[in-house]
Amino acid sequence: MTAAPSRSPSTVQPARRIAYDVLSAVSTDDAYANLLLPTLIARASLNTADAGLATELTYGTLRLRGYYDLVIALAAGRDIREIDPAILDVLRLGAHQLLATRVAQHAAVNESVVLARMVGSRSAVGFTNGVLRAISRSTPDEWRERVLAGAKNADDRLAADTAHPAWILRAFRQALAAEGRADELETLLAADNQAPRVNLVALPGLTAIPEDADANHYSPFGFTLAGGDPDSVIRHENGRLRVQDEGSQLAALALSRARPVEAGERWLDLCAGPGGKTAMLGAEAALAGALVTANEIVPARAQLVRRAVAPVPGDIRVTELDGTDIGDLQPEAWDRILVDAPCTGLGALRRRPEARWRKTTKDVADLTILQQKLLLSAFEALKPGGVVAYVTCSPHVAETRGVVADALRRLGDTAELLDTASVLQSIVSEPLDLPEAPTADGAAGTTVQLWPHRHGTDAMFIALIAKSPSAIR
Repeated sequence: MTAAPSRSPSTVQPARRIAYDVLSAVSTDDAYANLLLPTLIARASLNTADAGLATELTYGTLRLRGYYDLVIALAAGRDIREIDPAILDVLRLGAHQLLATRVAQHAAVNESVVLARMVGSRSAVGFTNGVLRAISRSTPDEWRERVLAGAKNADDRLAADTAHPAWILRAFRQALAAEGRADELETLLAADNQAPRVNLVALPGLTAIPEDADANHYSPFGFTLAGGDPDSVIRHENGRLRVQDEGSQLAALALSRARPVEAGERWLDLCAGPGGKTAMLGAEAALAGALVTANEIVPARAQLVRRAVAPVPGDIRVTELDGTDIGDLQPEAWDRILVDAPCTGLGALRRRPEARWRKTTKDVADLTILQQKLLLSAFEALKPGGVVAYVTCSPHVAETRGVVADALRRLGDTAELLDTASVLQSIVSEPLDLPEAPTADGAAGTTVQLWPHRHGTDAMFIALIAKSPSAIR
């Protein structure tokens, strides 16, 4: 039997090279790993095993990047800001293999050195070798003790241990405390560092959940596959079945099922890209005789929406307007509006781990201004008696309860916060574990905050707000 040819010592295993390329693009070009990684895997025609390795190396490194930076700084004896960015990404990838995988130490170090030779200077090769060999000489538990010993306070210690920036940790604690459940913080942080299963949806009225699938706990249309390649199942269904988090499904269903639908209703998805919730709304609207329009200001994302809704019956029009102008352009024109507002994405750190290292408190301040404008604009575009669903994939109080409370204060008696919790409980297959008390300051209704550790979904926030039938523009 002929032995398989060995790789040249000047090349890197394709899975590692792809993982590095994604890490580098995230660091230097603000790329999104969930979009770039599948493209590079497909381009390289990786087999299933190598594709799995590339995925684990990429997402594992991104999730724990902050922790690995602390380890690297200790092993290198210098601040990571003094390390060339390309080499720093090589070291992060190597540290992940050494501290969190079963990859043999010699393979992790040797391939990292080859990678450093490909992307860095001659001196960087020796530096990379020295740092990773220093890391390999201590156990993961020993490194954890050293890292945590350098923490300045309890929050910094927990932030380092769970690889979350301290400001995000504090924001999560505040959001949980608003529900009287601050003691769940560490469980939430741990859940953020667990790779989620691929969740899918069978669009209502268009296809059914496969018989051998595991149905979601809450969404009547969501499921996961026990095994196999979800891509082949998705291709077979021609868009009627697709990847979608259970929380996103519930957000769309909250609007479509907030109250009985009257034939001829007009629904608007105000910030529609990339179109997953639009497709769900479109499928629901087709069953009830309603009409859906999707709006997305970014042309490239508008194209994604057109692609997403192509399998859905009915003429779903896609516009490219500024959502903050919709109230002036189309006053009192819509029966239901979904405001899936641009947000920090802190609720999807399991799936988009780079967001935790990319976002800052300034992003929150800037986004809340936009979120308030979008919600108020949507309310102006809503018919009297209509309903708007305000949704974010973030649990940050400023982006959720804060925006809703500000809108209700400005709108006065023309707006009513509905009992969103009751609406969701009427939809789900199993009861949701939700706080009993109302969750909007000074309002009679409730909002809903979903959580990865409690519900197994992204941390989706949902608030249903109705416009008084007697409201006058």
